[in-house]
Amino acid sequence: MSGHNKWSTIKHKKGAADAKRGKIFTKIIKEITVAAKIGGGDPDGNPRLRTAIDKAKAENMPKDNVERAIKKGVGGLEGTNYEETTYEGYGPGGTAVLVEVMTDNRNRTVSEVRSIFTKCNGNMGEAGCVAWLFDKKGLMIFPEGTDFDKLFEAAIEAGADDVTDEGDQIEVLTDPSSFNAVKEALEKAGFKPESAEVTMIPQTQVKLEGKQAENMLKLMERMEDCDDVQNVYANFDIAEEEMEKLM
Repeated sequence: MSGHNKWSTIKHKKGAADAKRGKIFTKIIKEITVAAKIGGGDPDGNPRLRTAIDKAKAENMPKDNVERAIKKGVGGLEGTNYEETTYEGYGPGGTAVLVEVMTDNRNRTVSEVRSIFTKCNGNMGEAGCVAWLFDKKGLMIFPEGTDFDKLFEAAIEAGADDVTDEGDQIEVLTDPSSFNAVKEALEKAGFKPESAEVTMIPQTQVKLEGKQAENMLKLMERMEDCDDVQNVYANFDIAEEEMEKLM
């Protein structure tokens, strides 16, 4: 299992078990609202909005919810004004952690994020302390059994940066600016990704086990459970057997 996609895989498994659909919907609605506010309500001319709508469809969010969120973003409905910011810090074992938030109360959010770091044997750092360890990339995951050679050829032709066979899945990496174009080209060629997102991928990884691994997973889960947190990224690497035991 690839390191940078490890938490995404855990989230997928836990999401099915915990059925936290309402919380997922809330985060996607926030993203749609902010994307529409910044770039307009037409997904064809707003890549960020288009990606958020695709995520909503993947989660089977009702169309009405999506349309309301877009209207709120472009000013058609009354709503809360969200501010976007990123917090950085260190998790167990010196892991690098990036936390992207959308909030209507920065003081509340920074207090909650700092508390989660502290309770899970980490600490919040200064702006810029770990961001340099991550690269922003488009990431698409295709299931095991997909024809690697055909997918590779189609992806590179469409403008992807890299295609790797991770054994249990195939990963396609793109520049964020070409993410939607590559995804569309691959879908037209008959390759439908299991998941597709613009994400932050760590340049290096920190191996964790035992108590450090347990605390790392607690930190990730608590950050995800925080209403103001949209995304959390970290550069941990936990062996699959250890992961299964902890989950």
